[in-house]
Amino acid sequence: MDQKKKTGVVLINLGTPDEPTTSAVRRYLKEFLWDTRVVDMPRWLWWFALNVIILTIRPPKVAKFYQSIWKEDSPIRSILNEQRNRLELWFKQRDKDDLIIKTAMTYGNPAVKLAMESLLTEGCERIIVLPLFPQYSATSTGAAFDAVAKALMQERNLPELVFIKDYYQHPQYVEALKKTIEESWEKNGRGDHLVFSFHGIPQRYFDLGDPYPAQCAKTAESVAKSLNLKDSQWTLAYQSLFGREEWVKPYLANLLKELPSRGIKSLDIISPAFSADCLETLDELNVHLKADFLLAGGEQYRYIPALNIRDDHIELLGSLIDCRLG
Repeated sequence: MDQKKKTGVVLINLGTPDEPTTSAVRRYLKEFLWDTRVVDMPRWLWWFALNVIILTIRPPKVAKFYQSIWKEDSPIRSILNEQRNRLELWFKQRDKDDLIIKTAMTYGNPAVKLAMESLLTEGCERIIVLPLFPQYSATSTGAAFDAVAKALMQERNLPELVFIKDYYQHPQYVEALKKTIEESWEKNGRGDHLVFSFHGIPQRYFDLGDPYPAQCAKTAESVAKSLNLKDSQWTLAYQSLFGREEWVKPYLANLLKELPSRGIKSLDIISPAFSADCLETLDELNVHLKADFLLAGGEQYRYIPALNIRDDHIELLGSLIDCRLG
């Protein structure tokens, strides 16, 4: 007789160093930046640039940034672990406590390979993979898929895989973003303008078919519409540029320097691409780019946190998994 397959879940986020030190950051950046999904330059040229220049100059600087946000652990890893704990409780309350949920990082620890091995050891014949990137990009979700495939390369008996590609316009996702913005306005006041900031990718990647910018635009438009905002009341922009290549525009750094000259002195900013607060939000957005805006003549700058462990975010993640349990 057929029996219900034992199912596991892997929640995957991008990654983090093991500790906020120069050596740990160097190991992390070496793994992250060597991935051809992230940087697809000719290997010989990129090897020289990465190992001789970037991994010499950047790790000490980036380690200091991590030190400024580090508590007992990296925020993104702490939040990921708590997201798993909340999801376990969510499923337990629905009498589905036989579901095994693991966490993993595409780069760094906990490694995807260990998470997959653990689920197989525990007898999971079906594995649902949920990369915590609402908008698909080959540089993030695609890389997570590669890590899963690599982890299973030596397995003789492959599990059934369910891979959740994106959820950039899922109604619960849009509603959760709407609510966190409204709650921020109610608690902290409302600025003159709302900025949706997304992690950027090279323009060339978009030209080659990466759907990420189009999905970012759809997310921002959906949330703005749910908030009844006029086109003049919000803007989409991209952050975290790297290297000299042209990236998708508009660039957030340029926008923040320009807005005060247009009379926008008070703004709220949210980064819907991040399911958990991390270096790019807590340090880049909430410290360095905030300073740029204020230096340019801005007066108020409010960063609205990522969805993190909000109840409606856990509800969304639970729903994404639950509808695929069969």
